[in-house]
Amino acid sequence: MKKHHNKGFWGALGTLLILFLLGFMFVNAIAYYSYAIRKTTLKEGTVYIPSSTSSLTEQAGILYREGFIKDSSEYLLFAHKRGYEKIYPGKYTIRKGMSYKQLLGTIGANRQTPVNVTFNNIRTFEKLAAVVSKYIEPDSSSLIQFFQVPETAQQYGFSQNTFLGMFIPNTYEFYWDTTPEEFVARMKKEYDKFWNDTRKEKLKHLDMTQQEVSILASIIIEESKYEPEMPRIAGVYINRLRKGMPLQADPTVKFAWKNPGIKRILFKHLEIDSPYNTYKHTGLPPGVICMPPIVAIDAVLNYETHDYLYFCAASDLSGKHVFAKNLAAHNKNAQAYAAALNRMGIR
Repeated sequence: MKKHHNKGFWGALGTLLILFLLGFMFVNAIAYYSYAIRKTTLKEGTVYIPSSTSSLTEQAGILYREGFIKDSSEYLLFAHKRGYEKIYPGKYTIRKGMSYKQLLGTIGANRQTPVNVTFNNIRTFEKLAAVVSKYIEPDSSSLIQFFQVPETAQQYGFSQNTFLGMFIPNTYEFYWDTTPEEFVARMKKEYDKFWNDTRKEKLKHLDMTQQEVSILASIIIEESKYEPEMPRIAGVYINRLRKGMPLQADPTVKFAWKNPGIKRILFKHLEIDSPYNTYKHTGLPPGVICMPPIVAIDAVLNYETHDYLYFCAASDLSGKHVFAKNLAAHNKNAQAYAAALNRMGIR
């Protein structure tokens, strides 16, 4: 009986000990959880977690150095206990007073804050890279390098000369940690979306490809920024193409000289040996001379039907143009414009 009594005693003691330990652990967990909840971020702002971040320790260090948390070791301890181990690079918006749980629920769950990437009036990939790199993590040099690799353009069905036309100027939502590869892939999706059934139907009546429309649109936007006359200018060029006449587009000559700032095209400029010299070569040049905007592309697709074969900048220097159906009328318009330039001292 005594032996049996000892077994009962030790069994009861073991049960009490287990209950005590469980209670202690429960109370400790509650205390820690309450403590972690009370620990909050110190300020409101944006934090960037670079793609090079390899550990939670580095992530905690960034938050500490940027002044969002008071103690990186406390943050790390809570993160480990909550099972947050994976690093998600990106841009995150932090509110003042967020608990560690809320903070990790943002950064540790990859709840990034999107960025709006806007680009327009782009003439070169260097300019595009400079603009885009202001919004996303890759720097301009890494973007340029990827843009200019011939295989990149070929992968999406473009040549290096036409590739810039794949990027439709607009505002797009990205994540900050977007890679150059992801950026270009997204632009191809947007290009395909832009060329919807309505635009493709208009394309059939033009007997032109999408890339050819972009080439012509890039010339039109360099000719005029006055939107109402863009379809009329498009009509002039389409008339000349159909008649086999050279386009004689001044912007293509400037492109051939790699100098868009030329204010007055002279006879010496027309002697340059380049496939972009549309005074010497008929048809469209081999590529876009800038990134054509939507308004110019739609101007080609909705070109004005008329008999004009010439146009010239208006002599009032307003940026608008005057149009002519024959060379005699055009020469008269051109002389008036030249006289206006002379009066302005533009040689």
